[in-house]
Amino acid sequence: MMIPSDKEYIETKKIILGTDKMKPGFIALAKWIDKTFDVKTINIIYDTLYDGNPRLRVCFEFEQEKNIFFARGISNFDKKKQKLIADKFKETIELQDLSKPKNSIFNLFKFKQNKTFQTEDIFVTYSAFAPVAKQEVISKISKEQKENFINSFNNKDIWTISWFFTVPTFFMFTDEKVKEYDNLEFRKIWADKYFEFIKPFDDFDYFKREEILIDLDSKENFDKNYQSNWYYYYK
Repeated sequence: MMIPSDKEYIETKKIILGTDKMKPGFIALAKWIDKTFDVKTINIIYDTLYDGNPRLRVCFEFEQEKNIFFARGISNFDKKKQKLIADKFKETIELQDLSKPKNSIFNLFKFKQNKTFQTEDIFVTYSAFAPVAKQEVISKISKEQKENFINSFNNKDIWTISWFFTVPTFFMFTDEKVKEYDNLEFRKIWADKYFEFIKPFDDFDYFKREEILIDLDSKENFDKNYQSNWYYYYK
């Protein structure tokens, strides 16, 4: 899972902004992935896992593109597609004379020359840029700005608003008040206001009003069932 502070995200963001480009060695593979699966590959990152085996991380812009490469919902990778991409990676890298043996003497003494990528036993994973960019939008909003947003409702029944990823939870003081405000009218008004609040921070225009959701809960529930602890609440 990618987060805003990841090197993978920062590198991919530069490509989307046009200040950097995908590494040349991966361009042929990216074109093949796009043509084969009808997607748009933004970036490909090669690194190694803790056991020394290589990993290939393919980054798309949108979640629906990433989900094409999962089987049975989004719980498991589609192994056939993983193998296809791994095999094509090996082919394109070898054609460019960029592959290196898994346990070569060059690896041992770090004499890499132009032999940059290990192509055997590579593990292929996927990520999407847009959901992480939306998380970054929320992370850019200061505590003071969030407090001002809460105060702008001028509603004594609202205890606080808490964010989990990009979805805000409006906490009323009591369960009874949750029942009172849990209707389409209030949800729409509050979602409209939330959208207006976050939109100035949305540099990539990823937040769409029709996709905005809000949750309702109570301080009463938070105190009683989660020991007034955010860790327990979002665990």
